[in-house]
Amino acid sequence: MSRTVVPAEPVSTLDDAWRACVGTGRFNLALRKDYQESLALVQRDIRFRYIRGHGLLSDDVGVHRPYDKDGHQGTRYSFTYVDQVVDAYLSLGIKPFLELGFMPSGLASGDQTVFWWKGNVTPPRSYDEWAALVRAVVGHLVDRYGLAEVRTWPIEVWNEPNLGHFWKGASLDEYLRLYEVTAHAVKDVDAELQVGGPALAPGGEEWWAPFVDFVTAKDVPVDFVSCHAYTTGPAQHVPFGVYQTLRPASSLLEQFATPSRVLAGSPLEGKPVHVTEFNSSYRPDNPVHDTAYNAAYLAPVLAGGGDHVDSFAYWTFSDTFEEENIPTSIFHGGFGMLTHRQVRKPTYHLYAFMARMGTSVLARGDDHLVTRDDQTGRVTVLAWQPVGGTDDVVEPQRHELELLIPVGAPAARRTVDAATAPTAPRAYVHRSVVNETAGNAWAAWREMGRPASPSARALDALHEASEPSRSASSLPVVPGDDGVGRVDLSLVLGRHEVTLVEIDPVVDETPAWLDDSRILGRGPYGG
Repeated sequence: MSRTVVPAEPVSTLDDAWRACVGTGRFNLALRKDYQESLALVQRDIRFRYIRGHGLLSDDVGVHRPYDKDGHQGTRYSFTYVDQVVDAYLSLGIKPFLELGFMPSGLASGDQTVFWWKGNVTPPRSYDEWAALVRAVVGHLVDRYGLAEVRTWPIEVWNEPNLGHFWKGASLDEYLRLYEVTAHAVKDVDAELQVGGPALAPGGEEWWAPFVDFVTAKDVPVDFVSCHAYTTGPAQHVPFGVYQTLRPASSLLEQFATPSRVLAGSPLEGKPVHVTEFNSSYRPDNPVHDTAYNAAYLAPVLAGGGDHVDSFAYWTFSDTFEEENIPTSIFHGGFGMLTHRQVRKPTYHLYAFMARMGTSVLARGDDHLVTRDDQTGRVTVLAWQPVGGTDDVVEPQRHELELLIPVGAPAARRTVDAATAPTAPRAYVHRSVVNETAGNAWAAWREMGRPASPSARALDALHEASEPSRSASSLPVVPGDDGVGRVDLSLVLGRHEVTLVEIDPVVDETPAWLDDSRILGRGPYGG
């Protein structure tokens, strides 16, 4: 096993593209207690900046309310639910990444719907009425939350229009018309508001060129571009679930890089790129989402995704989600990092581990990311077993790596006294582990016999099983040839493991009179 010497000075900066945004079930679900409790937990441990989901304009939010009664005719816009949801988001420290969709039935040109909750996916019967709706919604948000605030909220036009499931006929021409009308309506409210699209599903690369040509020729505003990324194949259906093949995780990074690649040299080159949905599977009932494999699979994506895009939103933070009807079991392959009742999945811990990383990147490899917090000198190591998808070899039971880790504050922050002081003799090492047996509530649930609705006692056991295993130790700090003190960190990872190691110099404050060997009274005074 080769030993990697981690440099003492940063090689790059770890931005927060990985937690800039997260996905959610439809807008209306945010009114639920379980949903808000789950989001509060996520914000405590991970702290996403934006949240994006479908259904802002769908009937169950009740914004678009046409009336024709007793000689009175027109449309009323109701923001009763919109205000409650956005207020809840902001109170939890997260901003909406607005998706304008789906079509209110009172404005729809047809009756085609998607999902169990029947989001209408047809164009508006009147583009003038649609523009008025967009202006009303955006104008209300500006009035309620302030122009400076709403200017920070990206506004995305529709969802995956290149798929017939989400846009009737997957009509490019009709989407371009929708985009043009919507973008101008947003800018009618304020020219500095951010609007973008086209929110393409994977496989929609042929839409980019005509989108660019259209918005350029007609001078249509585009402040950012957006797309989605998934890596699973066709669904192999079983009752209440699916199985799918899985391409290598590198395919996600290739999809992230696609917009910048295809837009190079075009008038949209350099626009911010947002991946507003990504995951392994595009299905909300694929058990891979619940596993440690999913966390190990996505670890290199979180470590490297910011090299390609400005944000990439995990789809989704919670299993409070009903696209394929109401889930039939607490673990059902849902997209969420959390099940109902806030049982944490291994992917949740991957994100929580990332939230404890520093911003100065010291090293990055196929199985590790090393960072430092330059304010405290704390070094963090995220390590994972590489996994390669369906066609890769079956992963072994263990994966080993050895790193020589620099310890202490960076050279630029050392005082004169600290620079001449002896290197700390030891470093404190705190390790958190998630794998097939640790921090894996799905594995515990499977051993329980997969109870669909766990009892209170079983639910407590699942919460306990979801805790990562943790260990504490210390290692000697040895000066290297470059004068930098390092610890030799040898890690043995279990199958599908993701581990976080936090390393701090030890400042020993043990009084001289303490002797742990005498705790049981043995010694010179204990007889």
